[in-house]
Amino acid sequence: MYNRGPNIDTRSVVFNLIAINVFIYGVTSLLPGIFPSTLYDRVISPALMFLGVHYPTSEFFRPFQIVTHMFMHEGIGHIFFNMVALYIFGSMLERFWGQRRFLEFYLMTGLGATILDFGIKALQIYNIAGTFVPPMNMVYSSQQLFSLVNATAVGASGAIFGLQAAFMMYFPNTELMLMFIPVPIKAKYLLGAMFFGEVVFGFANNPSDTTGHFAHIGGALTGYIIVKIWNRNRTFLF
Repeated sequence: MYNRGPNIDTRSVVFNLIAINVFIYGVTSLLPGIFPSTLYDRVISPALMFLGVHYPTSEFFRPFQIVTHMFMHEGIGHIFFNMVALYIFGSMLERFWGQRRFLEFYLMTGLGATILDFGIKALQIYNIAGTFVPPMNMVYSSQQLFSLVNATAVGASGAIFGLQAAFMMYFPNTELMLMFIPVPIKAKYLLGAMFFGEVVFGFANNPSDTTGHFAHIGGALTGYIIVKIWNRNRTFLF
């Protein structure tokens, strides 16, 4: 008898999110890299520049980027770890909530991540320029300002951290395994340590660290708030 292998539910939101992310990464990774400016410190593809999100006063900003940046990734490691986390945490939460609520949560936490990231950048820009909306001549005369205003943010990490926050709240005692640590760790300890690390690295403000730590924090905080609102009269401690 022919063995067709395990059934894959192509109606699953998680499955479709992973498929969309992988497809877009495959297409955009084939595009050549460009320097958007001589002040820009790295080479990125035109697709990342166009679909990744920028600070709202940037000349590269477009409103649709608030959504499209969640499906863009820079590098195989970036998309691999995000999609693994989406599968692990998202699959359980989708079964728990249902497809519609899961998708709503995913998109709202991605939005929350972007809002906090914008807010932190606005404060940093204000501290340098004395205004939240520096003129273009000021932006192009300062590499620090240029990097803040025109930095390209991509990735599903904000929404992923929202999923992790929800998972930790619903299933705090579920044991998880890290790839390089062969000892099971309860979700509340492992994910709690990850969130704490994001706070530490975010406030460290290392110029060489290009990871969007405050976007991760924003996604986690948004996820926490949404779960608290949705379950004001319920308690889940699995």
